Amino acid sequence: MAEGLLDPRTVRELAAELDLRPTKQRGQNFVHDANTVRRIVAAAGVGPGDVVLEIGPGLGSLTLGLLEAGCDVVAVEIESTLAARLPRTVAERLPDRAAALRTIEADALDVDELADPQPTAVVANLPYNVSVPVLLHVLARYSGIRGGLVMVQSEVADRLVAPPGSKVYGVPSAKLAWYAEARRVGSVPPTVFWPVPNVDSGLVSFTRREPPSTTASRRQVFAVVDAAFAQRRKMLRGSLAGLFGSSAEASAALVAAEVDPQARGEVLGIADFARVAELLPVVR
Repeated sequence: MAEGLLDPRTVRELAAELDLRPTKQRGQNFVHDANTVRRIVAAAGVGPGDVVLEIGPGLGSLTLGLLEAGCDVVAVEIESTLAARLPRTVAERLPDRAAALRTIEADALDVDELADPQPTAVVANLPYNVSVPVLLHVLARYSGIRGGLVMVQSEVADRLVAPPGSKVYGVPSAKLAWYAEARRVGSVPPTVFWPVPNVDSGLVSFTRREPPSTTASRRQVFAVVDAAFAQRRKMLRGSLAGLFGSSAEASAALVAAEVDPQARGEVLGIADFARVAELLPVVR
């Protein structure tokens, strides 16, 4: 096997060797274009000194790109055959960088701690079906992650970076804003994947920032976010009635938080949600 990043022929050879049949259930689509991989790594702004957490490395296309750029990589892969093959692929193609890879066979949503050194960034081609929960889980668990870049379905990318007031602003946008400032930094066509998906992909870059200054816990703030968007057409006084005990009590809390009770969730920023959450009734 040749050295360097994966190409279309090698991706198919590896898949055949592993008797791999990519499934929609797992959202498996593997990048086979080296130029795209290098563009993703460059957009992520990572390099020597970074410990990159990669979720779902698959056949290793992006893993090799990150290692080539000088990063250490912690790769979390749920599929046992892929997790077992990855270190060998790296040893064959980038032998000088093989020691910089740690592979963990697990569901990323079940990984709550990692051995040192801790990740400083996350860069991943996230499976379409779990991209938002995985990203939020990683940011919640690993405070050392300063930023990174994820490749997700194009419409999910739009949701993640949407500002308040946007038509696609919702739970993913608000919750990501708790942790980080995010922006869309590019698109990736279906043709660079095997198998070819029927959607475009988007690149979302994010930089960690402090959450809003608030006495409310993240759990309380996210409960308000979830309730506000559970029925998008409802006014906040109605959608938050369950949390506050009644529509009247929700209205009073919203007024106290300087939020219009007749507004809808999509106009509130994360700091607004935090102010509302501070007024949640104490459960005894």
